[in-house]
This record gives sequence, C-alpha cells and structure tokens, in this order.
Amino acid sequence: MKEEIMSAYRIIKRGIDFFISIVLLIPAMLLCSISALFIILETKGNPLYIQERVGLNGKRFKIYKLRSMYTDAEKDGYQWAMKNDDRITKVGYYIRKTRIDELPQLVNILKGDMAFIGPRPERPEFIKEFLQDIPDFNDRLVIKPGITGWAQVNGGYELTPKEKLEYDKYYIEHESLYLDVLILLKTIQVVFTGYGSR
Repeated sequence: MKEEIMSAYRIIKRGIDFFISIVLLIPAMLLCSISALFIILETKGNPLYIQERVGLNGKRFKIYKLRSMYTDAEKDGYQWAMKNDDRITKVGYYIRKTRIDELPQLVNILKGDMAFIGPRPERPEFIKEFLQDIPDFNDRLVIKPGITGWAQVNGGYELTPKEKLEYDKYYIEHESLYLDVLILLKTIQVVFTGYGSR
C-alpha cells in the first residue's frame, strides 16, 4: 500500500516539478544571463558548465550549471571541492552561496533527469571512490536526484559523503509532501544565509 501511495505521489510530484520549471524558466534565464556576463568579465571561457552525473537507477546524464571555478580548475585531474577552495572565482563564490549556479538545472528537470528535491547527483568518478569506503552509497540512486535535498539543507558542502548518504537515506525512507515542503523552506533560508556554501 505504501509503495502504491509513493508511486502516485512521485507522479504528481513530477507534474508539479514540470509546471514550476516552465514558470521559472524565463526569470531564471534572465538571472543566468546576467550571471554569465559577470563570469565572462572575470574569467574568459564558457560560463556554462556541462558535466556527467549519475541519476536514477545509475543512469548517466549531462547536468547543466553556471561555471563557478576557473577554466583550468581540473588541470591536475578531478577534485572534490573544499572549503575556501582557491579554484572558485569571486563571482563563483557568490553564485554558489546563493545557489544561482544551479538554475540551469531547470532544463534537467524538464528533460526528466532530475527533480527539484532529491539526493544531489554525483560524478561517476566520485561514486567509484566512495563505494570503496561506503559500499551502500548507490542506495541513493533509487529515486531521481534533485537540485536541493535533505543533505543540502542540513550542511550541504560541509558534509562528508557518508554523512550525505545518511541524510539521503532518511529522505528516501520518509519522502512525503511535508518533508518536501520543509526542504523547500529550508532551501530558501540557505539561499539567503549561504549556509553550507563554499
């Protein structure tokens, strides 16, 4: 019975996600365009960052973000972003703090790769590393990844992969309208306070 209820809720949630994405698309594009201009003025290069991530049931997809780091940020190979990471630009710090860098992911929601709320999708390279120490890390792939999630409003970038997994598991086990609304409200708070950003 619970599985049937959750299945119905996720169908409704998908419809809501799609509708809200359509409504927000134009203002988000305007904000992204302004941010992109500042990114280009500070550092030359493409302001849009496209990267492979792992989503529902392990399916890989291309995620869209505004570039918040220097163009040569991974010249020495992929790296986990750290607190006070010197690869982050001045504009990048601001768009990360306010989560503006995530706005292009409205396109990912429209395409069906992501939801507004769910575990954040990780890079295949990082998942491969995490699985060595956290065998059940892929348990978070049973639902669609989101732009924001329970882990992001409870520490975000400050959390370790293992801590994030615990928050993601909690969300998966307790997914509901109440929890989604709570995460949405906390996300608004995060945007204005910059909690968990780096």
